[in-house]
Amino acid sequence: MAENQNTGRGYTITRVFDAPRELVWKALTEPAQFAQWFGLAGSRLEAVSMDVRPGGRWSATMIIPDAPDMPWEGHYEEVAEPERLVMTLLDQQVQDGVYELMTFTLADLGGKTELVVRQTGGHLTDEQYGQAREGTAAFLDRMAELLARA
Repeated sequence: MAENQNTGRGYTITRVFDAPRELVWKALTEPAQFAQWFGLAGSRLEAVSMDVRPGGRWSATMIIPDAPDMPWEGHYEEVAEPERLVMTLLDQQVQDGVYELMTFTLADLGGKTELVVRQTGGHLTDEQYGQAREGTAAFLDRMAELLARA
């Protein structure tokens, strides 16, 4: 896919979780927790590696029954615990070597947490951004289930 200069394109999702901000932060940054929510229902995440610091790398492989494995990778641009996490993201099946930017902003609502997720980069088509938004929304549903059990 050619380099796209329209880096502002993407999507934003806002969710409120019935969990303290520190727990939502841990779900984003601890491999064992990340593996429980990052993925679609029926999938599992394996080989999760997370070096959560500016410049640190992350990677994982999503295993989906009756489908090819989905390798993911990226690095951390900004880590400001517990309010902001910025990381790059590469879905190797879709993005052909170009990284998107994922920004997670966590606001403390007194025992609850507002999480704003923004994917930008301009490297995907409008249809692909729609699919990515649907996938991220499903991931966040799984995160809500994980946090409810905490």
